[in-house]
Amino acid sequence: MQHHNAIQELTAAIIARNGKPVNELVVRATIESLGIRDIDVLPSYGLENIAQLAAHIFKELDAPMYLRSKNKSELQAESKHEKRVLYSSYASVQLSHFVKDYATGMFHLLPVFLQVAAIILCGFSLWAFVGFNELQATAVVLGVIIGLVATGGFVQAIGKQVSFYWYHDDFIMTRQAIVNLLTTAIKTLFGTFVFIGVTNFFLHLYPYQFVLITFVYAFLIGVLLLVLAPLYTIKQRWMISIAIGVGTLLALGLHYYTSIHVYLVHWIGISVAIIISAIHLHFFLKRIIATKQKVTNAPPVMMLSAYRNFSYFFYGTFIYMFIFTDRIVAWSSSVGRNLPYIIYYEKDYEIGMDLAIVVFFLLAGVLEYSIASFSRWLDIGQRSLTYKDRIAFGSHMITLYKRHLAILGVTTLFIAGLLYAIVTQPWGYQAAFNEAITALSIRVLIIGGFGYLFLTIGMLNVLYLYTLNRHKKPVVYIAIAFFINLIVGLLASRLLSYEYASLGMLAGAIVFMIYTTREVVQFFKQLGYHYYAAY
Repeated sequence: MQHHNAIQELTAAIIARNGKPVNELVVRATIESLGIRDIDVLPSYGLENIAQLAAHIFKELDAPMYLRSKNKSELQAESKHEKRVLYSSYASVQLSHFVKDYATGMFHLLPVFLQVAAIILCGFSLWAFVGFNELQATAVVLGVIIGLVATGGFVQAIGKQVSFYWYHDDFIMTRQAIVNLLTTAIKTLFGTFVFIGVTNFFLHLYPYQFVLITFVYAFLIGVLLLVLAPLYTIKQRWMISIAIGVGTLLALGLHYYTSIHVYLVHWIGISVAIIISAIHLHFFLKRIIATKQKVTNAPPVMMLSAYRNFSYFFYGTFIYMFIFTDRIVAWSSSVGRNLPYIIYYEKDYEIGMDLAIVVFFLLAGVLEYSIASFSRWLDIGQRSLTYKDRIAFGSHMITLYKRHLAILGVTTLFIAGLLYAIVTQPWGYQAAFNEAITALSIRVLIIGGFGYLFLTIGMLNVLYLYTLNRHKKPVVYIAIAFFINLIVGLLASRLLSYEYASLGMLAGAIVFMIYTTREVVQFFKQLGYHYYAAY
């Protein structure tokens, strides 16, 4: 009985490796590969040698019950096929994916929502304060814009370069890439400050104290963005919300319970968020290097690294320039307002654009779902379809893309309803800020809302292209959109009124959407080629 059970276990192991063996030699080779020797056969299996054992097992496998035996790999492939059938057959499964991915996208924006909630409930956040006068608001907002634009390209480069090493399990180079990019980005920030400072010294555009305050905000916001970027890439995104949350709570506490000036309160809160993020990043990488690092690559040649990342860098830079261009254009227009300085904050315009950008933030979950769904179906298609089915595969992915656009459209209708309620209902904007929203802000909101919708579609298209390493064309398209934004905004704000700078943003977003949509349709038509060219 003992020998019989041992033979049954060995037979199961042979089937797991080979399925149904084609002859005795396969059985014999498998037995030997399992480390069984001739001297082990008699005491363990009751037969004289491996040859007899192989003959016995092969004879047993001739039974009808073993006719359709499959090895481990075949069983796994069959299981994956069943999962694919289930995934494609039941709307409930797709709905669960949408809910999960949308929630993930919203969770990634939790730090932004924390700032919005703080402003609505307390009139104060990590870098904003409703009690600022227009000159103070100008200094702070310009600082935020400079910090974001100067580091936006590096954030994109960090996402590309760091993820390359991270997903190749080279954690030493992951850390080195982060250090190199952060160092270069901070040097760029200081270089930007020197250029602006020298320009202001000769042209006397703003008071020196104003420039200093702007630079401090720009530096802290830029560094915060830089230390948060790697956390997103290495799957430590929860720490972003903790760092921002702790910094915000500390700033609120200092604001309400101390007499410290609001500037210092902001700077302390942002600095604490930076320190928390940097400490976690340092110790997380130190631990993972100590426990998981096996080998490391040689550091990349600087020019090669720059070549790999330059398109991501410029895309990130142009995106931030695009988003803030209309504000700078509007705030520099004297049509309909008096300007004490060359660029001067205008509250009503900012309110309209701040409400409009809600469209982009609430659509972020749809972007997360769309890219995750695209990746899932891409993996399923390349596993299950043959080369001759490549055209049908591309057509199917275009259908999937249209479905994602439809989901985005439906979600936009819900967002529009929410914004309408915020603007018109007593519990909305008026209850939060104790004042009615102006007609000018509503005009900017409507134009900007459509602009952010079209920008979101364009960014969704870019994410599809990035999935398979198609990263050069998006840089050209966002650059074109930026210049259209600038030119149309300048004309509209100077010929009509300053609030129509938002038309430049709308026009640029439409062009960006058209170009990227055309590119992504061509991309889907040659999807098989792009898939295999990317790896």
